[in-house]
Amino acid sequence: MEKTFNPADIEQSLYQSWEEQGYFSPTGTGDGYCIAIPPPNVTGSLHMGHAFQQTIMDTLIRYQRMQGKNTLWQSGCDHAGIATQMVVERKIAAEEEKTRHDYGRDAFIDKVWQWKEESGGTIGQQMRRLGNSIDWSRERFTMDDGMSEAVQEVFVRLFEDDLIYRGKRLVNWDPKFHTAISDLEVENKDKKGHMWHLRYPLANGEKTAEGKDYLIVATTRPETMLGDTGVAVNPKDERYKDLIGKHVQLPLVNRLIPIIGDDHADMEKGTGCVKITPAHDFNDNEVGKRHNLPLINILDKNAAILASAEIYQNNGEPSDVYSTELPAEFAGLDRFVARKAIVEKFDELGLLESVKDHDLVAPYGDRSGVIIEPLLTDQWYVRAAPLAEPAVAAVENGDIEFVPKQYENMYNAWMRDIQDWCISRQLWWGHRIPAWYDESGKVYVGRSEAEVRSNNNLADNIVLKQDDDVLDTWFSSALWTFSTLGWPNNVEDLKKFHSTDVLVTGFDIIFFWVARMIMMTMHFIKDENGKPQVPFKKVYVTGLIRDENGDKMSKSKGNVVDPLDMIDGISLDDLLEKRTGNMMQPQLAKKITKLTKKEYPDGIEAHGTDALRFTLTSVASTGRDISWDMKRLDGYRNFCNKLWNASRYVLMNTEEHDCGLTNSNLEFSLADRWIKAQLQQTIKTVHEAFDSFRFDLASQALYEFTWNQFCDWYLELTKPVLFKGSEAQQRGTRQTLVETLETLLRLMHPIMPFITETIWQRVVPLTKFEKCGDTIMLQSFPQYDETVVDNQASEDLEWVKQFIVAIRNIRGEMDIAPSKPLPVLLKNVNANDQRRLTENEQFLSALAKLESIQVLSDSEEGPASATAVVGDLSLLIPMAGLIDKEAELARLTKAIEKIEKDSQKVRGKLSNENFVAKAPAAVIEKEKAKLADAESTLTKMREQKAQIAAL
Repeated sequence: MEKTFNPADIEQSLYQSWEEQGYFSPTGTGDGYCIAIPPPNVTGSLHMGHAFQQTIMDTLIRYQRMQGKNTLWQSGCDHAGIATQMVVERKIAAEEEKTRHDYGRDAFIDKVWQWKEESGGTIGQQMRRLGNSIDWSRERFTMDDGMSEAVQEVFVRLFEDDLIYRGKRLVNWDPKFHTAISDLEVENKDKKGHMWHLRYPLANGEKTAEGKDYLIVATTRPETMLGDTGVAVNPKDERYKDLIGKHVQLPLVNRLIPIIGDDHADMEKGTGCVKITPAHDFNDNEVGKRHNLPLINILDKNAAILASAEIYQNNGEPSDVYSTELPAEFAGLDRFVARKAIVEKFDELGLLESVKDHDLVAPYGDRSGVIIEPLLTDQWYVRAAPLAEPAVAAVENGDIEFVPKQYENMYNAWMRDIQDWCISRQLWWGHRIPAWYDESGKVYVGRSEAEVRSNNNLADNIVLKQDDDVLDTWFSSALWTFSTLGWPNNVEDLKKFHSTDVLVTGFDIIFFWVARMIMMTMHFIKDENGKPQVPFKKVYVTGLIRDENGDKMSKSKGNVVDPLDMIDGISLDDLLEKRTGNMMQPQLAKKITKLTKKEYPDGIEAHGTDALRFTLTSVASTGRDISWDMKRLDGYRNFCNKLWNASRYVLMNTEEHDCGLTNSNLEFSLADRWIKAQLQQTIKTVHEAFDSFRFDLASQALYEFTWNQFCDWYLELTKPVLFKGSEAQQRGTRQTLVETLETLLRLMHPIMPFITETIWQRVVPLTKFEKCGDTIMLQSFPQYDETVVDNQASEDLEWVKQFIVAIRNIRGEMDIAPSKPLPVLLKNVNANDQRRLTENEQFLSALAKLESIQVLSDSEEGPASATAVVGDLSLLIPMAGLIDKEAELARLTKAIEKIEKDSQKVRGKLSNENFVAKAPAAVIEKEKAKLADAESTLTKMREQKAQIAAL
């Protein structure tokens, strides 16, 4: 093996070999085990969330593959309707100065497919760098032919089951992209705004309890008053309750609208009077339903004022209850321009009561960056309530289990208050809705125009036009677990791999994706007895990866860390270019540059994939958000180096030596028997951790065994045997070395695939292990074997360790060189201690660097000594001639004074009320921990000083 572990030398070539050999494909034997990857957007690139979740998924897949399961990690990509259309529109605008309308729908779609072929595979190549053992031959795309057929089939069947309908409803409307968007695509941002207080005159000479002939309403969106159809007051409000059922004369449009009593009006908030605009506000829409108010749409698709209003009944049917007339002076004005003009008109009429500064939360389109407008539009909807009932029952009865369980409460709360799902989007890129309209507007749904004509006996001369809208991207994603396995055509893979086993996802899409998958799957996929199948048996919900300060990673904050940069390394200049290169705001770029230089003055060093994966699993406890710490990543790179160097030691002492493959004359040392027992306990712990999704505990157990037990202790304990033991003892230790390492590599492989494969190929020929194929990933995962556990060996070796550590601690405390042989005197030696001394003198002398071991009688006091205790046994190291007493006392005195001075500074901070009041809690806790450490160190040093002074 190379002297130094260099991940770059092995990772990409090794992965390419794995993929070419087809090792990631299902083996065809064993029980089926399947994970469907949450499909990343075709426009996307690998980020920390992907790296985190995909490491967990790959660890599970590799673990179950080695457990003998017929594993499939089903991968694919989402067509990402809005994001992809936006990318291609920007591309043709920049390169050709054209819009999609210049191309026309079909030619533009061709342009998108062309972009997809050229640039849409970026994330797949990046995922390979993570070591993902995905069966790439089965990769799916939500717009490929098979997936499109599944989407079409589901739409038609749901329509036939009266679970899909078309209606006029309020949606989140993006005025830039001219499409409805989901709540998940809306980003709420804090914003400085205003609150306008407007006077609405009471009709028919009515007066308030205070004698005023008007009501004052408060609004942050004055332009929407053109669509008001009511004013709400609280029915318990003494000021206004007698006016319920009366009317106000709506200014500017002279519309008579009712005063209604509704708890939506908060008596303590504002004036207590709330204008109700059912066609332009979601809360108002609910109030309007309760009171059967008409809906008046006053905005077009650009969010500009219409020349004439559109008026509808509560059920979406046209209404003539009010005039459609709107003030001509506002027609065609953008909503924000109209806002200013309307406020000026109110002021001119003496109806503007006041304008106040107001902090508000505004909804922005996450892709377009413009403020979203609630808008009344014709859309397609899924009736969600009937689909939700069995989906709720599946979680209640345990067919689906959330890990951690607390997320079941979130799921149930959403599902029990579920609203119909708007599934249409006003885009060109996506699954076009399989519905056709005749010239009268009558709608026909079918798999094709030919089927529509055949099923409805429509003559060829009847003109049909297909719906221009496409389906919400989440609609095709909701079919993911079964459509990727070939439904509705290929049912063989469904039998093998469905229901899938685990879904690994974030809490933020439990409703948008997880719940919808459950609903759709249970409606369409049944077992041989007709029982609805669930899409997955467990939902493992991960936390978010945040930066080291606990903030969410975002490009605007400049705190995003690219997983590939941590794998390959990146210079400071390249990192700055990546973070600020395309920024239009110089001040923000300057700020991010400063932060980046402070955080990564030398750029980011290469760490390799295995170190990144081990770091991610080490923080993967259930459900908690994780603050990313580069120091932890540095530590696990050191861990990889430690494993590499330990393996080199094993190979140097076993290759071209007799490891007992043919010679059965073996003698195993206490250390051999101990390490075998420790390995079995580690195997047991790792199984338990993987099976309970505690990847952090699995990583912790592997780290503890590898670093502390195997490397730091066992390898040291082999040296006396390998250098001075008999041939039988050496064979026994060599065999233990290679078999322990080989087993450990298989145990580690699911988390760290590259380094384990590389070392395993060198080690396995030295063992009796019967290979299954030529790669570690197809070998059996180690199983716990209680018969190998030697409890006495474990207890004896722990005693040996304590003995050695006690001597080493005395050396450290007394500043005695590690190379200086020491005499040790023993008191209170019982029979068990004597046995252990006799059997392990070679280990003790070699590792504790002892000159001699002498047992004192009960009556002997012994010379002035530094002492330590192991159980009842006392260890004495005579100090005469070993240290310069006065020099050591002077050193300790100086060290104690420095720590006392530093401690006083920390105490001063913590007693400063101003500091405690203003400092973040994390900073205060850090200072308290610093003080506690210092006080603990002081106690030890004072004890040591007293001990030396007494010599």
